[in-house]
Amino acid sequence: MFHFLFFQVRKAHGKQSFLDWTIAIAMTAIGFELGPAWSTTWITSVVRAQEATELGPPSRIVTRYLPNAILVHRKVISGGQPEGENAFIELKRLGVKTIISVDGVRPAVELATKFGMSTIHLPHGYDGISPERIEALAKAVRDFEGPIYIHCHHGKHRSPAAAVVACVSTGMLAPAGALKVLDIAGTNPNYRGLFQAAGSARRMEDARLDAVRSEFPEIAQLPPMTESMVAVDRLHDRLKQLAGADDKSLLVHDDVDPIQAALLLAEHFTELLRTDSASDHPAEFRTLLKESETDCIALELALRNWKESGSQSGSHGSMPEVISVSLNRLSAKCVTCHQSYRDNSIREGK
Repeated sequence: MFHFLFFQVRKAHGKQSFLDWTIAIAMTAIGFELGPAWSTTWITSVVRAQEATELGPPSRIVTRYLPNAILVHRKVISGGQPEGENAFIELKRLGVKTIISVDGVRPAVELATKFGMSTIHLPHGYDGISPERIEALAKAVRDFEGPIYIHCHHGKHRSPAAAVVACVSTGMLAPAGALKVLDIAGTNPNYRGLFQAAGSARRMEDARLDAVRSEFPEIAQLPPMTESMVAVDRLHDRLKQLAGADDKSLLVHDDVDPIQAALLLAEHFTELLRTDSASDHPAEFRTLLKESETDCIALELALRNWKESGSQSGSHGSMPEVISVSLNRLSAKCVTCHQSYRDNSIREGK
């Protein structure tokens, strides 16, 4: 039955060979052992991956447990965080040998090891990718065994950008194809740092990559909570400038405009909520983070609506009350958090 299903899928693409018979026999044995649902899912994953490869990267791979999987190069797949054994089984079916996490959360090293994969942790933010991190990503993609699965949380923003800079830097992807990958992934264009990193990536000389020194850790030493809050404070200060400014041109002309600041700030709160450090803090602290995340999402939407209405009418007019309310709520939470936690020197993990 299972080889029949396999051939039905393959037949639609006009491909049958001696290898097909071999796979079909193996699939029949596997199917009897693990059941038809597992076999059908395996068939779908393999065929979808093969279709993407034959179409040529970059192209989307339809998977069941790997969010937003994209074939960037025959050696490199970008996608979302693999969660649970089913996701790692799917990675195994796709032949993945190395996992590179650019997410801030601790990688699932144990599961990766169980399925015979090595893990590298090279996290970066939403505001861009540093030259040093680009070099490390490029060297890892060049030197580690593939296929390589590069992932962040949802596979929409950081991981496609990381895959692009790595593949362009190693000559696996032409610079002209960089933004196409971000387009396929659905990367938010407001993450201008990621777009800049992808758009400016260029081929690196092998000698330069040979000289790169990186330990390629399984689990990176992440910045302490206090350092993460530095970025939060910087973005919050940028938003406060808008509240006190008479010149509303700040909305559209600054390098880090308020819309982007609100978006990046929301992502910082999202990432902080996912860390082990946040889990170790009191429930009130986590509630403040969650409410601040919600305020930032509302603030970004209000700012974006204000900008769009001004673009249509030719004048932004006075600041809508919803923006002032969201800013004041956010600022009040920052003060509360600082008084209760930062100013009392509560350290990460305590």
